Order: sequence, then structure tokens, then C-alpha cells
Amino acid sequence: MLCTGLIGTRDLMTDAPTAAISLTDQRLHFVGIGGCGMSGLARMAAKRGAAVTGSDRADSATVRGLRDAGIGVVLEQTAASLPAAVDTLVVSAAIPHDHAEVAEAESRGVEVVKYAAMLGRLMGQPGVEGVAIAGTHGKSTTTSVLCHMLLSCGLDPSFIVGANCEQIGGGARVSGGTRVGGEVLVAEACEFDRSFHALEPVHGVILNIEADHLDMYGSLDEIAEAFAVFARRLPSHGSLLIQHESPHRMAVSAGVSCGVQTIGFDPQADWQVAVSGSGERTVELRHHGGRVASWRASMPGEHMAYNAAVAAVTAHRMGAPWDGIAEAIAGFEGLDRRMQRLGRRELIGGGTVTVVDDYGHHPTEVDATLRALRAWYRPGRLVCVFQPHQHSRTRFLMEQFAVSFSAADVVIVPEIYFVRDTEQEREAVRANDLVRALRDRGVTAMHVDPMEAIVDQLVGGVRAGDLVVTMGAGDVWKVAGGLLERLPATDPADGYTPAG
Repeated sequence: MLCTGLIGTRDLMTDAPTAAISLTDQRLHFVGIGGCGMSGLARMAAKRGAAVTGSDRADSATVRGLRDAGIGVVLEQTAASLPAAVDTLVVSAAIPHDHAEVAEAESRGVEVVKYAAMLGRLMGQPGVEGVAIAGTHGKSTTTSVLCHMLLSCGLDPSFIVGANCEQIGGGARVSGGTRVGGEVLVAEACEFDRSFHALEPVHGVILNIEADHLDMYGSLDEIAEAFAVFARRLPSHGSLLIQHESPHRMAVSAGVSCGVQTIGFDPQADWQVAVSGSGERTVELRHHGGRVASWRASMPGEHMAYNAAVAAVTAHRMGAPWDGIAEAIAGFEGLDRRMQRLGRRELIGGGTVTVVDDYGHHPTEVDATLRALRAWYRPGRLVCVFQPHQHSRTRFLMEQFAVSFSAADVVIVPEIYFVRDTEQEREAVRANDLVRALRDRGVTAMHVDPMEAIVDQLVGGVRAGDLVVTMGAGDVWKVAGGLLERLPATDPADGYTPAG
């Protein structure tokens, strides 16, 4: 089993090794325990012998699931929320230094570590073979597909995934997927807050590198350097799989002590992904020109074919056979909020409307997703309800956002989802700024808010053959749910179950 009790790691802020820590009987308190990654880590720590509690700001299906698992969660975050007896306070990257529970822990001399540092402690355990999936886009999808492959091939991985995937253990009452199994530990490696520098993987994957989190990084070059630091932390007996077409590939790979291989659509890549056909498309994976596997695409888009291929190479490295890998990909049913088809509804005048929900919140994701959905569904109109996520991201990437909606026929923009930014940043950009930028590019766009008004607009304006997609990392999914609830189902089996 993965948990043997002793964990060796490095301090979050330095490369100095810390003393081995036993999780058995350790008292851990998680601030923001309702988040995907935090809830998964809490479950894993509890299964490894720790006494786990946590706090969050609101009730949710995730919180209720944690309570059902015997983990105590309080729905307030004050100094009084911190238990009287606690050894370590675990916080997500979004928790500020002046948070009440953090201040209380520091006043008591309680150790405070970030989520990634605790995950790094688990990965750094002797005998553990950590696999970290990094990249600006596609981490949750690639990690979910990889874990599905390993399970389908009879292997026994441990993993923490930050998105719901029922095939690997997610579901209505679990946010994300967590499993305590064998010595292979798979997890996403997020570049936000440079948290992936705290991980201790043996094998690393870099799916892509693009400009994002510019409220934290000063430039794209700074982002690339952060990925380079992540890559240099891989041990000499490990491996790095990196996107061949990335303009930062050579700079990131320089100085890496482990073996490096590339993957992409370019024939010069060590691993080449080739997509053929239309409709029921076929994906072929070649190694140095020779075919090693092929499968029927189960998800729309070349970006999804690429993610699946990256997962396939990694799964094979972990011991999965190619025939089992191909069968697992073909049977993969997707994960929540990644081009997720929520339902189809019948209009009074005849014809149907299909509703899809997606997590995309970066221009590259928006563009790839909309193009993939148009090619897959071939709708009469593609109506996109896009909720910008974070004011600074919207402002920094405004020009890229303006050109990323060309595949949509209509774009509806609610207010920008406010998270992490200052009030000054909030005042610097508005949803209408994006609407104007889209209209300048010839896109039919409008600003509508609140969410209930968007549902009203859609109920009265959708046409037969429309594909409606809600996109964003905030709460825009409520629009999809509201629309489905107000239109009659075409089939009882095609009903929509509201989240929570």
C-alpha cells in the first residue's frame, strides 16, 4: 500500500529536506476543505491514519460527502474554527496569510503548510512513484484519463484529481476523485502560486505552456521559467514528457537530469498523435514513426485526442499494455464540466436544443472547445454563455479573448466572476469591455446579468438545432441547469439532475 506512515519531503520555501513525518495519529486541519484538491487530500490523509478536520465558507455536496466519510467540517472560518488540538494546518493557495485560522495557528505555534507541500510529502515518501501532470490547460482531463487507464488495466494507482469523473470514483457527492492504492501516486501539478515546485514526482508531464495567472507572474518568460524549475526537480531516474510544439520546450528541458521525450502532432515528435476521419474519428499514436496504438475518439476535439495520447504514453510507462490502454480510452465517458453534455430538450414548435457545460476560462481553451463542439455536433447555431473568470485574467488577455469566439454564433456574457483580485483590479475591467471587443470582431455578443435573466433570454430565444454551451470556471453552470429545468425533456433518461 502507498501509506507506510513515514514521509520525507522538502520544505515548501526551500530545498532543504525536512524530518520524516508520520501521518498516523497526526491532527490535520484543512482550511478550504471543500475545494476539489483539498477535499481529495483530506480524504487521503484520513485514510492514512491522520485525524482530519476542516473548514469551509459554505455547504456543498463535497462538504456533505466529507462528513459522511467521518471528517468533521465547520462552515465558518474564524479563529474559533481551529480545533483546540491540532498539529498541522493545511491551506489552499487561495487562503491569504492574514486569514483568521492561519493567524490563530501561527499564534499557537502550529505548523502551517500549503496543499502542495502536503501533497509533496506524500509523493516524497520512499518507494512512492509520483506522477505529476502540469500544463496551462488539460491537467484534469489528462489526469482523469490516465487514472481510468490504469484502473481499467488492472493496476492499483493512488491519485488525487481536481475534477469529478465518475469512472474513477467521482460523483454527485464527491468533488474530484481520490483513491489510496499502490505506490504509484498521480496528481495534477498546478503552476498557480508556483505550488508545483513543492511536489516530489518521479515522472513529470508538461502538456503546454501559455500566458495565464499574470496577476502572479510578470511575463510569459517568467511562467516558462517556473515550468523549468518544476522539470529540474525530477530525479535522474525519472522522466519528462513535454509538448513537442511548445516554443519553450528547449529552454524548459535544458538542465533536466532525467530522460526527456516529446509528444505532439508534429512528425518529428518522439510520440506523434494523428487524427483521421470525421464523426467517428480515429486517433493513432506513433513512436518514432511506428504505430503503437489506435482508438476511436470518445471526446470532441484534437486537444482531447492529444490529452488522451499523453495519458496513454504515461500509462504505458507505468506498466499498462497498449491494447488495454486503447480499450480504456474508447470507453472513457468524460468528466464533469469538460464539454459535458447535460441534456437535450424539445421546443414547443418542434426540434430540439442540446445543452453542454464546460470549464474553459482561458482564450486557448475557449477557442479549442468551441471549434471542437461545432465539428462534433454540427449545430444550427452555437450559443455560448461565457463567464469571464477573474478580472485580471480578463484584462491581461482581452485581445486573445476577443479572437477566441469565432466559432460561436452568439455570445452572452454575464458579470466577471470575482476571485483573488483587488477592488482596484475589479474596477479596471468590466464584462461590457469584453462584449465591445467581441463586437469589434464581428461577433454577435451581449451582456446579460444576473444568471436568471440569461435563462429567461435563452428560454425565449433558443431555436431548433441550437447547441447551448455554458463556459467558465465560476458558477455559470447554473444557467445550463436553469435552462434544462424550464424546457421539457425529450426522453425521461435524458433528464438533468441539479448539482448539490
